[in-house]
Order: sequence, then C-alpha cells, then structure tokens
Amino acid sequence: MSTTAAKDVPADPSAPTPGPQEFPQSNFPVSPVPENPLGEGRYIKTAAALVIGDEILNGKTLDRNSNYFARFCFENGIDLKRIEVIPDDEDDIVEAARRLVKNYDFVISTGGIGPTHDDITYQSLAKAFDQPLEHHAETIRRMNEMIKYRTDIANQTAEQRQARERMALFPARGEVLYIAPDIWVPVVRLEGKLCIFPGIPKLFQRMLDGLAAFLPLPPPNERPFRQQIFTSLPESSIAPFLTSLQARTKSAGVRVGSYPLLSKGVYVSLIGPDVAAVKEIAEEVARELQGRLVSEEEARREKAAL
Repeated sequence: MSTTAAKDVPADPSAPTPGPQEFPQSNFPVSPVPENPLGEGRYIKTAAALVIGDEILNGKTLDRNSNYFARFCFENGIDLKRIEVIPDDEDDIVEAARRLVKNYDFVISTGGIGPTHDDITYQSLAKAFDQPLEHHAETIRRMNEMIKYRTDIANQTAEQRQARERMALFPARGEVLYIAPDIWVPVVRLEGKLCIFPGIPKLFQRMLDGLAAFLPLPPPNERPFRQQIFTSLPESSIAPFLTSLQARTKSAGVRVGSYPLLSKGVYVSLIGPDVAAVKEIAEEVARELQGRLVSEEEARREKAAL
C-alpha cells in the first residue's frame, strides 16, 4: 500500500500540557501532492458519487454529502454525471464501484468505514478491485495519537481495539492521502479514481475541500459560469420566452433552466462557458421577466429556507 507523507513537524515545546478534559491540537504531516493519476496533461472532466448506507435508504439519515459534492464539482468545472445511493451490501458495492470507475474520471464513496459489523466499504472495494486488506500502520499510529487522552478509549478490551482498528484496514494497493494536519482519517484512492470518504457530513466536507489540492482539476478558464435571475412571474407565463431563449443560445453552450419556489416565484438559471455572454443574456432575462439578478449565496439561502 502506498503512502504519501511529508516529513514530521516537531511539536511545539512551549505548548501547555493538556488537562483531564482537554485534547491537544494534532499537527500530523500532510501528504505531498502525488503525480497525476490520469496522466500528464489530463484533468478530471466527469464524476460520480456512490453514497453507501442502509440508513440513507430507509430515511433515518438525510444525505447531505451528495449535495455538497455536486456543488464542489460545479465550482471546479467537473461534470457530475451520476449519484447513486446503495445499501450496505457487498455485491451492490462491488458492482457499482467497478461500473463507475470504468465510466468516469473521478468517483467518490461516502459511508461505511466505521468500526461496526455493517461498515463494509473497505472490504467490499478491496474485493471490487482484487486486492487483499492490510492494516495501515501509519493510520493506526495517527488514530492512537488522536485518542490517547481519551480515558473512555484507553481501557478498551482487545476485542474493542480490534474493532477500532478496522477503520485502518484498507485495500492493500490503495493510495493513502492525508489531507489535513488535524484529521487522522485519510482519503484512500483506488485505481487512481475512486476516493473513499467517511459519511459524517462535517468530516466529509472538510476532507473533500482538502482533497482539491490533490486532484487534477480543470483549469479556471474551462469552468462554467452560472448566473441566476429571480422573477415573481408564474413559471407557465415565462415558459415560452425560456423555450425561445434556449433555442437561441444552445449553440453558444448556454443551458437555461427554471426552478419554481412555491407561491414565491421562479429562479431562472443560465450556465455557460463565456462569462460575458452569460451576463449579457442574464440582463436580457431580467428585463423580459421583470426580475433581478441574484448571487449564488442568496439563491442558496432562499432555497434552504423552504
């Protein structure tokens, strides 16, 4: 199993000794950026997400990770093609992982990497790509460093420690990427494409953002631009204009969409490769539909409040 890690950073000798309820801030070395797994000069164009967990499918847990990943892809110029939610079932994980890795440049999985019996993502993905499982010594070291001040874990039985160390039992040829100095959990990458993430939303979001530096992302000039316009007119009233607009702008690579807010109005979305062209079209839309331009943040807040 390959591990990319930088030199250790010495601890600050002036740091205070932690008290009984205090946990020191970890300062693990972050991995250096590896070679482009897609090949020199190539970058990610397409992506897919594999959300793993019975709790998602039975409604117990709300999936926030796929939405965050979709925003990450759009902001970085990646065309997200597919999001699949599957149960904690080995056969389902194996089939989906093989298919998505074959068809897309960048694939993520979320969920199923904890210490319990139903956390089977690592073992299933190892099977998918014909790899044995191996305990990863550096990850276990970091894990132990993070928890050594926790008295509730210090006295665990051998069986409990074995369960904990399942979280460091990785496919043997996986590439182990440490993406933050205060997170012991690495991103394990398989086949140069499939990145394995935890399902906890806050941790997933931090790790995904941290992974950006390790990815061959599209250059900024190839990323699409989106402008949204809000109008209080009914969607049926603006439909003929939007149909005509899409026909006129399709050759320029502009995509026109409409997204109603119940009893409030409609957001019109324009996405295209040319910032100036999209802004010019947006001004036309605002005039024709008695609307106004809105920022991404404003639109996100408005939709989240529903």
